[in-house]
Amino acid sequence: MATPKKTVKATHIRVGIGGWTFEPWRGVFYPEGLAQKRELEYASQQLTTIEINGTFYGSQKPATFAKWHDETPEDFMFALKAPRFATHRRVLSEARDSIDRFVASGVLELKDKLGPINWQFPPTKQFDADDFGSFLELLPAQADGRTLRHAVEVRHKSFCDEAFVALARKYNVAIVVAGDSKYPQIADPTAPFVYARIMGTEEAQPLGYAKKALDRWVERARTWASGGTPDDLDSYGRAAPKKARDVFLFVISGHKAHNPAAAMALIERIGA
Repeated sequence: MATPKKTVKATHIRVGIGGWTFEPWRGVFYPEGLAQKRELEYASQQLTTIEINGTFYGSQKPATFAKWHDETPEDFMFALKAPRFATHRRVLSEARDSIDRFVASGVLELKDKLGPINWQFPPTKQFDADDFGSFLELLPAQADGRTLRHAVEVRHKSFCDEAFVALARKYNVAIVVAGDSKYPQIADPTAPFVYARIMGTEEAQPLGYAKKALDRWVERARTWASGGTPDDLDSYGRAAPKKARDVFLFVISGHKAHNPAAAMALIERIGA
C-alpha cells in the first residue's frame, strides 16, 4: 500500500507521473482488487499532479474533463499534453485552428485543477526563430477569464541557443527540462513556473532512482522554487531574474513500472 501524499507546501512543488492507466502498476502501485475506474482517484491521493497524455493523440469530451476534476482532491492539478496536430507540422504559424480547437475542447472544465499545457515537438523539429516565434505568439494567455500556462518541449539540439531562451522569456513560456534522457537539456527558467520531465528510472532501483539521485532532483526543484537555477544542469541564456516559481516535476519513461514509487519518494523528501 502506498503512503498517502504530503500536503503541498507554500513553495508549490508538485510531483507526479504521466497518465494513470498502466497494467504493471496494478498490484504494485494500485492495491490488489482496486477497480480500474478508481485508479485516477487513488493516484491523485498519492501524488500532487499528473500529466495527461491522451490529449496528445485526440480530443476528449468536456464531460470527461469535468469527471477528472470531480474525482481528484481539491489541491490536485493536471498538466495536459497538447495535441500533436498543432506541433507536428512544417509551418508552425499555421497551427492557430488546432490551438483554438484544443483550448475550446473542454479543458476549462478542469477549473482550478488546470495546470500547464505541454506543447511537445518532434525530435526532428529544428529551431527557427521566426517559425517558432510565430507559434508562441499564437498561444493564448487566457481563455474565458482563466490564465493559461504554456510549456514547450523541444527535442532537437538546435534549440540549445540563447536566442531560443530569449524567445521563450519574451512570451512567458516555460521550456520543458528533459532530465536524465537522450534529449537536449535546457534548464533555463523562462516563465513563472518550471516544468521538468525526468526519464531515468531503472529496474534495479526499487524507488526508480538511487537515493542520491532523488536527493539531487529535490534540491534542483527547491532551487527553482526559490527563484534560482540549478548549477548542475545545462543552461544557455542569460541569468533569469530571481523570483519564486511553481515547479511541476514528472517522472516519465525510464523503467515506467517504478515511476509512481519514484514520484512518491520525491514527494516524501520535499515534504520532510
